[in-house]
Parts: sequence; C-alpha cells; structure tokens
Amino acid sequence: MWVITLISAVCLLASPSLAGIKDLSSHFSDPKPDPRGFEADGTVDIESLPLEYHKENTVTNDLFDGFEDEDYIDFDKILAAGSDDYIEGDEVDEIATPAPDIDIFAEPSDPKIRRARLLRLFHGRSRLQRLNMVNGRFGFNLYRSLRNNVNQTDNILLAPAGISIAMGMMSLGARSETHDQIYKVLGFAEFVNASHHYDNTTVHKLFRKLTHRLFRRNFGYTLRSVNDVYVKNSISVKDTFRAETKNYYFAEPQSVDFRDPAFLAKANQRIQKLTKGLIREPLKSVDPNMVLMLLNYLYFKGTWEQKFPKEMTHYRNFRVNEKTNVRVPMMTNKGNYLAAADHELDCDVLQLPYTGNISMLIALPRKLTGMRSLEQEISPTVVNKWLKNMTNRTREIVLPRFKLEQNYDLIENLKKMGLTGVFEETADFSGMTSERVSMNWLKHQGIITVNEEGTEAAALTQVGFMPLSSQIRFVVDHPFLFLIYEHRTDCLVFMGRVANPSQS
Repeated sequence: MWVITLISAVCLLASPSLAGIKDLSSHFSDPKPDPRGFEADGTVDIESLPLEYHKENTVTNDLFDGFEDEDYIDFDKILAAGSDDYIEGDEVDEIATPAPDIDIFAEPSDPKIRRARLLRLFHGRSRLQRLNMVNGRFGFNLYRSLRNNVNQTDNILLAPAGISIAMGMMSLGARSETHDQIYKVLGFAEFVNASHHYDNTTVHKLFRKLTHRLFRRNFGYTLRSVNDVYVKNSISVKDTFRAETKNYYFAEPQSVDFRDPAFLAKANQRIQKLTKGLIREPLKSVDPNMVLMLLNYLYFKGTWEQKFPKEMTHYRNFRVNEKTNVRVPMMTNKGNYLAAADHELDCDVLQLPYTGNISMLIALPRKLTGMRSLEQEISPTVVNKWLKNMTNRTREIVLPRFKLEQNYDLIENLKKMGLTGVFEETADFSGMTSERVSMNWLKHQGIITVNEEGTEAAALTQVGFMPLSSQIRFVVDHPFLFLIYEHRTDCLVFMGRVANPSQS
C-alpha cells in the first residue's frame, strides 16, 4: 500500500510590494499541446484543442524554475482565439425548482432543505458562480470543523478555494466509492445533480475556468494559483491522469526520489520562490515511502480602494474576551463604505473593497459572546443576503492591523465531515495508478497581513435583516470574521477569524 500526501493550499496573502503570476507553461516539461477532450476510450481528441494550445512552450525540468513579475498567462490571446471553454462557464442552465411545500427556513440539517436553499441560490447564476457557491459552503463547513478543535481565543485562516482545487485535482484519479465520497463531501455531487447539462467533468472544466477568471493581471489585484504534483520515481502514473491534471489544473506529475535530500531542498526552494520568501520550509521532512505529493498554493495581493492614512494609526484596546484586552495598532479611515446590519445573527457587516472587484467582508458580532452563533450560521446564503442588503454612506472605520500565520493538518476534520475513504487502505485511486495508494497527510498553511496599504497575502429572506444606514462609525475592537470574496465569480478565496490581532 502506497501513501499519498496532499499539501492543500499553502495559501498566502502577501504584502502590497509583491506582485506576479506564474507563467504556468514554464512548469511543464512536455512541449506538446495540452489535451482538451477525452473520448470514451481515454484517447485524446487533439483536433479539438484551441489554437493557443498548439504553440510551442518553454521547456524546463528544473523543479524551481519559476516566474518573474512579468510572467502572466496572456488570457487576452485566449479570448481572441475564441476559446469556447472560457465562455462556457457563463451559461445559466435551467435547474429544478424546490417543492413549494418545503420550508426553506426550517432546520438546515434536513438534506432536502439544504438542497432547496442551494437551488434557490443557483437561480440566475452562471455555472462558475454555482460551483463557487458549493466551494464556499464546503469552506464554511470545514471552518466549523476546525473551529471545534481550537481555543476561542485562537486566530483561524483558511483558503477554501485552494482546498477545493486540490481535492478536485485528487478526484481525477479516484474511482468508485472513493470518487463518490469526494464529490459528496466537497459538494460537487449536488452541483452536478442540479442540471442535466452537468457531469463529473464539468467540475474540472470549471476549475480550469476559475484559473482563467481569477488569475489575470488587469483586474487591479494579484491572485495566483499554482499546483504541483510529485510522484515516486518507481510508480507509473496513468497517461489519462497525467494529461487531465495538466489540462484542467496546469499541473503535470513529475517523477522524483523522495529519499533524496536534494528533493526536499529543491521543493522548499521552489515554494520559497513561489511565495516570494513568505513560506521558507513548509516541507520539514518527507516519508521515503510516499508515492504522490500534491501541492496547491494561493497567493493574493490587494490594495485598498481607499488606503488607511498611516498617520491615523494609533494603539488602542482590542477586547479579546470579557477579561482580556490587548493594545494593538488600529487603522482609521473615513469615506464611503458599504455596510449592513444582520439583526437575525446580531452582527454588523462591512465591505472593504480592494482595487479590482474583490473585497474583504468584516462580520463583527455585537456581543463578545456572539461569535459562536455567527460561526455556526454563516453560509453562502447568509453572505448573499449581506451583499444584497448593504447601503453606502460616509463612515469612520477603525480596524486593527494584523498578521496571521496558521498551519493545519486537516485529515481528522475531513474525516468528521464524512471524507474517510481516501485515507483508508481500501481507497480506489486506480484512475491515477495501478498501484494501491491512500492519502495519509493533508496540510494547509497560510499567511495573511492586513495593513494601511491593503492586504498581503438569490436571497432567501430579508426577515430580521436591515440595511446599516444609520451607523456612522464601524469600530472593529473585538473578535471578528473576515472573508475575501471575488465578486465576478462569487468565489470565497480566503476566510478566517481574528480573535487576537496581537498574536499571529
């Protein structure tokens, strides 16, 4: 039995001085075009490839041959070539209408009600937006599982999009019950079942499209996703898996010797370069018996539309709980901001926009004891409700400057969510290799810095929900949740909790 290691989402929000998106073709060693479609027998339909995939690529076998600031995927050329794969995700398919006798406001643990809520959200949304809603719901569920394992005063940082991308890539090699379980826990199955136009490959096509949509240089922010796949040199990877990971996730499996110390050094050096030095040695050691390692990195750099004047930053008290206050630098700004009040969840919500249709949402419980309820109830439905009910007016904003560094092993959390099969000896990854393999490690690491410049690193009801039109000050001086949300695709890129901004 071989062992798979998955380092999911080494996620970064980096300082405003950092920039650059990797030219994904520089990581590939095969100058032949990427496969774009597979026939029933597993053969590749080369004639169906769009024009941009017939060009020659720069070839490298160096693990840490990287990128520079000017290395971007030229999506303008992709669009000019008329790639229908890019446009497909904007389609709005007909979906089933929830039965009129279902009370969608009842207990959400009922699967029929959860599905009804999801279908209501799906109405009028594109394929890509629907998949991101599913990814967001998985992210919130994973957050809740993780929250139960840490102290109330601990900070939390997750990159739901990165974890979903990594698990989507993993599912390419899964078969039978293993594949079905991944799709069920991640929510991909509910997405596929929402329309007769969808099948399992729709998920992978849309993750490819998500790369197209998010990771461009002309949106005003920098967001990069990088996937690496390393395979034990004695293991034969199936051609279909190799081609599909390259096609959908821009990651071609590379043969390595996990026993060779040089691999660890080179892999860490590559990660350090990809993250501009923010993560230096995420791989402390490698099991020599490992068969496969998948890594996903998310990197974000955003600049506030309205920067906080540095001269307005002063040390103030932040209430960690009823007994503890900490003195932290609090940024202050005054301007027009969108905000809302959620009386049902007893919290206030502020939207801090970055340049380029991406923003940070701050959800601040009104009571120090209100965090638990907010964490329990937050969902794509709730976020959608917030966004639809915000009002714009002049406000004074007070927000702590903070930096978070978090590192998690998520296996136990995913097991509690029902994803058990991938970690057992009976796991079926026969779509990846003829060897018997299972996963034994899933690591998630992230860094976020928020400062004066920016950040480094359909609605069900309006009952109990009113616009925050009368509040003129928004003071974030006690624990809060934050979401980094891309509005074109409805993508929840990062989320977390700041319980104590004086701790990283």
